Amino acid sequence: MSKKSLLLIQIVTVAAFARTARAEEPAAPPPEPAPVPAPVLAAPEAAAPAPAATATASANITPAVAPAPPPPPYSLPWQLRPVAAANVLRSDTAVAFYDNGMGATGSTVATMLLGSYKVTPSLAPMVRLGFVQNDAPAAGMDGTSFVNPVVGATYAKRVAALRWAAFLGATVPIGQGAGDMPAAGAATANSAGIRARSAMDNAMFAVNYFTAIAGGDIAYVDHKLTVQLEATLFQLMRVRGDNAASATDSSRTNSTVGLHAGFFIIPMLSLGGEVRYQRWLTTPTQLTMGNKVNIPDVAKDTLTVAIGPRAHIPIAKGVFLRPGISYARALDKPVSDASYNVLQVDLPLYF
Repeated sequence: MSKKSLLLIQIVTVAAFARTARAEEPAAPPPEPAPVPAPVLAAPEAAAPAPAATATASANITPAVAPAPPPPPYSLPWQLRPVAAANVLRSDTAVAFYDNGMGATGSTVATMLLGSYKVTPSLAPMVRLGFVQNDAPAAGMDGTSFVNPVVGATYAKRVAALRWAAFLGATVPIGQGAGDMPAAGAATANSAGIRARSAMDNAMFAVNYFTAIAGGDIAYVDHKLTVQLEATLFQLMRVRGDNAASATDSSRTNSTVGLHAGFFIIPMLSLGGEVRYQRWLTTPTQLTMGNKVNIPDVAKDTLTVAIGPRAHIPIAKGVFLRPGISYARALDKPVSDASYNVLQVDLPLYF
């Protein structure tokens, strides 16, 4: 075989081996795709909503309103006027025990019935009726009497922790024991009723007089505490019994002042005390051996104190019973000389 033929065979053989070797090598992996950049998100504040969407969202959001806290509890006075215009029915009875300084004892029961109706949040007309029954130490002097009613109205306001009220009223002179020759039992019952009520309601027992009444109260009510001050002026004008021993003056002027303090021990129970002072601003006269003379200076004023507990019981929604009992005693003459001891049973129903 010629050298040319042998060289050609070697070239063909080498080419065949090379082709076989390339077929057995693993295929090269395909090129990786170029990375895609992440989208850039706009900041939340940069995404401005459409005006219509904003208006709709705002309209659908209602700010929460916190419920108003209940008013602080008010300690109801014993014989002062409440500093509020309210719907109330009230039975208020004073039971007094006394003696005549000579060993004989007596008792007086003076009951007041009051009704008040709130015609506006600040204004409440009222009417008050009174009845007194007296067991006198002296024989034959026992008696009973329906006394002069009172009609009037209370106007009250509250500013933060302070409350104030003004009262205008008048008595209706239709009480028993009036006239020139009154029944002795009824006249004695009227006199005894004044002392049983600490002389704070004396206009109702002055049955021969028409009495105009004007008064005001101011109270601090907060932190379970009530402190109330009251002042009242009474102008009496005689309309009956020109010759009666109890009506020797054509007109008289009287006044009362009271201070009440009460504290709530628990929400349903309070303890309250009062100082009461009554004073004549003009000097009344009386018949002595047929002559008109001024009453003694010691009889011109009366000072009493009282203290007792009161419950506050919810009956139904907006209806409360506030029963209480207090003990009162005179601090000055002449009432203290008669050893007056007074229990007051108070049953007010607020609705």
